[in-house]
Amino acid sequence: MLPNYYTVKGYGEHEIVIQKSRFIAHVNRAETEEEAINFIAEIKKKHWNATHNCSCYMIGEHDQIQKANDDGEPSGTAGVPMLEVLKKRNLKDTVVVVTRYFGGIKLGAGGLIRAYSKSVSEGLNHTGIVERRLTRVMHTTLDYHLLGKVENELRSSVYDIKDIHYLDRVTIETFVEEGDKETFKKWMTELTNGQAAITEGDMLYLEKDIEL
Repeated sequence: MLPNYYTVKGYGEHEIVIQKSRFIAHVNRAETEEEAINFIAEIKKKHWNATHNCSCYMIGEHDQIQKANDDGEPSGTAGVPMLEVLKKRNLKDTVVVVTRYFGGIKLGAGGLIRAYSKSVSEGLNHTGIVERRLTRVMHTTLDYHLLGKVENELRSSVYDIKDIHYLDRVTIETFVEEGDKETFKKWMTELTNGQAAITEGDMLYLEKDIEL
């Protein structure tokens, strides 16, 4: 598992018009090639009457799966330029389909490359990018009289609270980066005067929005 990587926030759609042609970027996250293929098929079905539905996707921890499709546009003017945008943004597990409704004015090879690249770039900006950081979920179990103090300290700290379970005692789940576990344990022990039970849980990715 990668310590961190960038991907899209989820599904997004954004349209631009260039020389009377409509370019609609459909962006989504896809963690397998099957998910990417299904998404492309879904968009093609929705826009069955479009002039072109060009696509690209990049999947895998090390970008093992990379595909680009011009869908009838001149070779190299759509799918590959779209894929290059994903590469420049260092995005993983991302699929994009750009639907084009031809407006009657030919753009030429250079114009098409710029149009499809711009469509993807603006589509990504509109959808949003996140950084996924690998963290350990730490479980801190304590008595209720300590909850207010500990929760307030956590919420004003660098750590993010995942969940709070209210049972006989309270268990607070906190996202902590692997290299920061011992620091967190020491801090929490001092904060509770040694009255908390601190255990390690699953490893999960924590998502943070990236300012564009």
